[in-house]
Amino acid sequence: MNQLDALKLCSTVVADTGDFQQISGFQPQDATTNPSLILKAVQMPAYQQLLQDTVISHNGAPLDEVMDRLLVHFGCRILALIPGRVSTEVDARLSFDTAATVARAQRIMELYRHEGIDKARVLIKIAATWEGIEAAAQLERQGIHTNLTLLFSFAQAVACGDAGVALISPFVGRIYDWHKKAAGAQWDESARAGANDPGVQSVRRIYHHYKKHGIATEVMGASFRNTGQIIALAGCDLLTISPELLAQLQSSHAPVHSALKPELSKAMDLPELHLNQAQFRFAMNEDTMASDKLAEGIRAFCADTRKLDALLSA
Repeated sequence: MNQLDALKLCSTVVADTGDFQQISGFQPQDATTNPSLILKAVQMPAYQQLLQDTVISHNGAPLDEVMDRLLVHFGCRILALIPGRVSTEVDARLSFDTAATVARAQRIMELYRHEGIDKARVLIKIAATWEGIEAAAQLERQGIHTNLTLLFSFAQAVACGDAGVALISPFVGRIYDWHKKAAGAQWDESARAGANDPGVQSVRRIYHHYKKHGIATEVMGASFRNTGQIIALAGCDLLTISPELLAQLQSSHAPVHSALKPELSKAMDLPELHLNQAQFRFAMNEDTMASDKLAEGIRAFCADTRKLDALLSA
């Protein structure tokens, strides 16, 4: 059995891509997209026609509506290839506006409904700011399920659990990147691999907290830099993986053992924690890595969204 098939026995495998032509060979359950992945895809010759058709079909519509329709078109194509859910992201420029995030998410879901897609097959991706988490709480009460992304801290995870969001995506690779850069010449790659990887440790802490305290929010490790990080999180509820790393897992036959199990988490002595807005903001302020990476991630997604705007306008 290859590592990908072995991993599927203990975690739900999710494809992290906008290039839906790559998905079938890996047979993932779900798929995730983001502005950067969609931007990368629409610049490929295979997707030029999809971009052009979207613009022509909705000529004269507001740019933000055309953008959402493009995202939904990609989502529908992906859903035709997988049995599960697709995650579609709200414009990152709304990350600090609860009302606007809710309205945009509602429109995206309405566009999916018009395409005949059941809302159970769509997760709305929202940046895990305080405002984003508040928006997600409102959407969940409306039956619209959410995926809180750009998650780098335990405080963000606690707030998401309190809000009752369906799923969170803690970013393993970007946490790893920050710590490696901060350590500079002192970084020891072999000593900080596997279970000692700071990104892996962050996800494990969140997973244990959720399982110990009966929090229903699913944990989906994301943003991997290597297969070692993935294998170290085998047993996590879900793992969203790029096609490149899926291919590496598929070609390897090294053993895979479940590192995370709910029963082990439940046996741990872990304090229950809840955060109000002031406590959340203070915790984020104290966490330099999380503050840096959240801000950087929002800026990067905004930059790529503006590039998509330019392509749609052109």
